Amino acid sequence: MTRKRWPVPVRRAALLVLVLLAPPVRHGLEATMTAQMLVQLPLLAAAGWLLSGAVPPRVLARVERWSHRGFTGLVLVTVTAAFWMLPRSLDAATSHTLISVAKCLSVPLLIGLPFGVSWPRMGFVVRGVFLVEFVASFFRLGWLYLISPIRLCNNYALGDQQRLGGSMLAIGGGLLVWLAWKLVWGRFESYSSTQVHSSPVPQQ
Repeated sequence: MTRKRWPVPVRRAALLVLVLLAPPVRHGLEATMTAQMLVQLPLLAAAGWLLSGAVPPRVLARVERWSHRGFTGLVLVTVTAAFWMLPRSLDAATSHTLISVAKCLSVPLLIGLPFGVSWPRMGFVVRGVFLVEFVASFFRLGWLYLISPIRLCNNYALGDQQRLGGSMLAIGGGLLVWLAWKLVWGRFESYSSTQVHSSPVPQQ
């Protein structure tokens, strides 16, 4: 009897999560506020995005019924990401085991996975609103972290907090330039809508 192998996206996502959870890697990424926010969290989200490649077409068809054009998934991604970008959340994730476990589960499953499923289904306007708000969040939080005269996280020094703020402002500026370039010379529809709607949908 042959054992059924996991799909390639699932194996890649599992490997990435295992690497991130390895004690030397995890402690290294959580040693600084900058690494946790700008490296660990995006890589955990990337693991969830990889998982989206293994979602069966019949499940995608059901998702489309309650997340038309990816809007509901976008709301879920935005709310979860906003929570993990808060200073208190970052602080708690390094101090409390349960919060750390919640982070390692919710970031892939509630940010990366729904984003990977929803992004190809988003129209131009929805993508534009999402990207503008994403850039604005980097500017708002980056400015807060940079100018705050007090530590917002008990586990991280003020200098680390300010470095994170400067990095977020730089990334926000880079994303803003990229958005302007896309508006003038590029397209947001990196996935054709025909690719999404041509996937087989089970008959009732």
